[in-house]
Amino acid sequence: MVADNNLGDIRDVSIQDEMKSSYLDYAMSVIVSRALPDVRDGLKPVQRRVLYAMHDQGMRPGSSYKKSARLVGEVLGKYHPHGDSSVYAAQVRMAQPFSMRYPLVDGQGNYGSVDGDPAAAMRYTECKLSPITESLLSDIEKETVDWTDNFDQSLKEPSVLPAILPNLLVNGASGIAVGMATNIPPHNLSEICDGIAMVIDDPTSNVDDLMKVVKGPDFPTGAEIWGLSGVRDAFATGRGRVVVQAKHILEDVKKQERQRIVFTEIPYQVNKASLIMKIAEMIKTKKLEGVSEVRDESDRKGMRVVLELRRGTSSSLILNNLYKQTQLRSSFSVNMIALVDGTPQILNLKQTINHYIAFREEVIRRRAEYELRRAKARLHVLEGLRIAIQNLDKVIELIRASEDVVAARNSLMSEFKLTEIQSQAILDMQLRRLAALEIEKIENEFKELTETVADLEDLLSNQSRIL
Repeated sequence: MVADNNLGDIRDVSIQDEMKSSYLDYAMSVIVSRALPDVRDGLKPVQRRVLYAMHDQGMRPGSSYKKSARLVGEVLGKYHPHGDSSVYAAQVRMAQPFSMRYPLVDGQGNYGSVDGDPAAAMRYTECKLSPITESLLSDIEKETVDWTDNFDQSLKEPSVLPAILPNLLVNGASGIAVGMATNIPPHNLSEICDGIAMVIDDPTSNVDDLMKVVKGPDFPTGAEIWGLSGVRDAFATGRGRVVVQAKHILEDVKKQERQRIVFTEIPYQVNKASLIMKIAEMIKTKKLEGVSEVRDESDRKGMRVVLELRRGTSSSLILNNLYKQTQLRSSFSVNMIALVDGTPQILNLKQTINHYIAFREEVIRRRAEYELRRAKARLHVLEGLRIAIQNLDKVIELIRASEDVVAARNSLMSEFKLTEIQSQAILDMQLRRLAALEIEKIENEFKELTETVADLEDLLSNQSRIL
């Protein structure tokens, strides 16, 4: 045990200075380690750890579902030494199709509902990675990202995921830190990809250019955006107020000569059950006259909230009243704050896209460098094997004349100017590889790897190929 020389040392300090310093340390810890997503992969640390643990445990899209409790224990024991409720909550949210535009976890069981019902306990639910999440983890084994020690330095964990998917923009994020909060809306993947392509092709593109392809947020619960001024503010400055209105259809009840209003989509993060209760209360207290009944006919096919109108009632008047007094029309306050190099920054749409492009360029470069190292190493071995095959009788003679493996290796190195790695590969080569077809395979592999090395070197020297 190491002695602490400061043990028992009492120092007088200003409580104001100590509070400022300690609170700042606490604030930065919450900001960096819990509340804000990284601009590169759009994930908070707990989300990243859950997804990496699933990847590490083989919980791939093609595999069978595994218990959530097993995953939570894996994350807690290896990467995230905090409460199990925070880990399970993160996993649940990533599996909810009404919370995530593109769910990252494929859940089986009760994962909650748009009515505000909670998910079942972790011992009941099961999960695995969703197909789209593979694009977040692709090439992680090829040294494309930096790795850090876990909490007890016994394992390594990725500091960020390689993220082909521009997750921060397509799934958004929300979180409350100390002194700041983030609220980033989700967007349509196809539109975001078009925006990325536009910025790559024309780095001078502005917010108006981007709005031609990225029309606005695309919420998982649907609904319609009411006006584009708030969207433009959010895209231009990182802050804005987007008004979202429920989508409805009118149905005629011909036998009774009246109409019904059917809401098929509601604004993001609005609790459907609470909304229906609010409408029912308005009907009961005569604040919504002309409506005889409200009921929920939603099922697996989709949402269907039905309002039965009385004969002669104007649907437009009812709708206007509902939009004013309920959450059928609500606003989403955009506050695009994310971590850039570990520091919270407010970002507009183009800045977020530029950070994604720069990160992907780095990932592609690091992947190419890794593949080039592997290809050159294998090519080096094949060069030695080719020399051995071309001088087979002499090689066999040298090996038979050697006292041991070390002597044989040294003889090969001396006679044919081989490296230790090449000589060892010759000694490890099985006799069956001397067959004519095996020799042809070696020659073909050598030719293919030579082409691969040339292609990778060209890629690394050509910026346009990376982008």
